[in-house]
Amino acid sequence: MSALRRKFGDEYQVVNTNRAAVYAAPAKKKRQRFVEKNGRCNVQHGNLGGETSRYISDLFTTLVDLKWRWNLLIFILTYTIAWLVMASMWWIIAYIRGDLNRGDDPSYTPCVANVYNFPSAFLFFIETEATIGYGYRYITEKCPEGIILFLFQSLLGSIVDAFLIGCMFIKMSQPKKRAETLMFSQDAVISQRDGRLCLMFRVGNLRNSHMVSAQIRCKLIKSRQTPEGEFLPLDQCELDVGFGTGADQLFLVSPLTICHEINGKSPFFDLSQRSLMSEQFEIVVILEGIVETTGMTCQARTSYTEDEVLWGHRFLPVMSLEEGFFRVDYSQFHSTFEVPTPCYSVKEHEEKASLRSPVVTPSLADGRARKDRIFSLDCIDGAEERGNRIGGQQRASSGREGQRQRPEPRAGPQQSERASSTGDLPLQLQRLGSAAGRGEPGEGRHLGALQVRSVPMTQSTGDLLQARLPPALVPTPLPLPLPGARPEDSLPPKLRKMNAER
Repeated sequence: MSALRRKFGDEYQVVNTNRAAVYAAPAKKKRQRFVEKNGRCNVQHGNLGGETSRYISDLFTTLVDLKWRWNLLIFILTYTIAWLVMASMWWIIAYIRGDLNRGDDPSYTPCVANVYNFPSAFLFFIETEATIGYGYRYITEKCPEGIILFLFQSLLGSIVDAFLIGCMFIKMSQPKKRAETLMFSQDAVISQRDGRLCLMFRVGNLRNSHMVSAQIRCKLIKSRQTPEGEFLPLDQCELDVGFGTGADQLFLVSPLTICHEINGKSPFFDLSQRSLMSEQFEIVVILEGIVETTGMTCQARTSYTEDEVLWGHRFLPVMSLEEGFFRVDYSQFHSTFEVPTPCYSVKEHEEKASLRSPVVTPSLADGRARKDRIFSLDCIDGAEERGNRIGGQQRASSGREGQRQRPEPRAGPQQSERASSTGDLPLQLQRLGSAAGRGEPGEGRHLGALQVRSVPMTQSTGDLLQARLPPALVPTPLPLPLPGARPEDSLPPKLRKMNAER
């Protein structure tokens, strides 16, 4: 116990699952099981009516499925009746021929020598059937009916021997007794494994011979009612024990703990420690495999009711490393110990987790900054239309304002802010801003309405990279053609001349 506490902690306590030895549980009515703990199905078929003849049509399987006491009774009765009937037939032949009264006449040749009464006829049949052949009683050639009966006896004896001996051999070689050496834990437990709530039970193999291709399946037997009002008694539901991951394929050399993860697809999704006390269900476990020594398929079954499922428990380790081998302590195979486990269901846990998760709401400052920095497509289209109108007005007024010389404006703080913040604008607005910077002063004045008014706006990544590059490596944007101009006007003079010649 001290070693166990050092390994698992002081808060864990070993629990003996034999409840009668630990505490006096309240008296609870024993519930009817669908499958017994030893694997026997508690189902009886009645009111078959005319379907009983189906058992006679499959007589061999019917005899194999019978219990041993009935098999032995049928075996003994069949041979006894066959021997008595055949001995009677030999006695009848001797009686009809008059061999019983002329046994002392040495000149008379009977059908069967030295048969004087029924016991002697019975001994003759046994010697012939068992091929003992003492040589004192034998059939003669003067009895054709005896020869025909002898052939019939040989054929009938071979058929009876093959049927009954084969039935006994199949029944003795059935792997049902192999299932007796496959163990299941007395109780199932519910606890956390890898952060998830799981239903677990333990299986073990007592023999050194392996179970080839061992596979385990679980069925939940529970009555329910459909939304349409149909009542389904003992409805069967599959429990996932690792079908997708291959965990249901077992290498059963040492005891294994089978795990069913309780999630949204599990029928125990809304099962809690409180609701477990009022539930009524049964978990049927089926272990199948091929016996290594005989090559026959073996199946072992057991079941767990709701009162055999322990909440907040875990199985005690049974494997220990010895010098050169591993030892399995089957005395602790059914023992469990308590572990801290949430008492609520997985459904309640997910609902609480969704309520505790914070909802992301934008702040007022973020809304203002986003409003200043993000332009919609309508704003972009409006900016392009205003740019086109500006170009037309400046071409009309270029004649009037050409004589007037204006001083070049100095780069003030607002212009630097605009230059530093245009990198965050969409591509079309950046091009409009660059075209306005190279055009006439009026254009810059009209496009100034498009500048971002937020002063604390940070520079974009592209502006920071351009600021770090030397002036010779900073790329210069290509000039955009004026609205209404032809594409050939932007070409060099030599290319325009070549196009004109063509």
